[in-house]
Amino acid sequence: MPTDEEVVEAASDAAEGVVFSRYKQSEVRDLDVTVTFEEGVLEVDVYLNAPAEPADPEQVADDAALAAQAAVDDLFAAEE
Repeated sequence: MPTDEEVVEAASDAAEGVVFSRYKQSEVRDLDVTVTFEEGVLEVDVYLNAPAEPADPEQVADDAALAAQAAVDDLFAAEE
């Protein structure tokens, strides 16, 4: 069973990976990835302040949150 810290780290890494796969680091004005995992409940919030080109920042933030959730699912699946 993954620890809470491992879950948070996997989710954060996945979310940041999505953002920086779509934007150069220098293009991102602000990025805040907040992940909590308490009592088996995962919450992911991604705030992204970046230009509308080359990607829609809202969509990228949503995709990053989904990737974080998928990474945690994969982490638990690997433990089974």
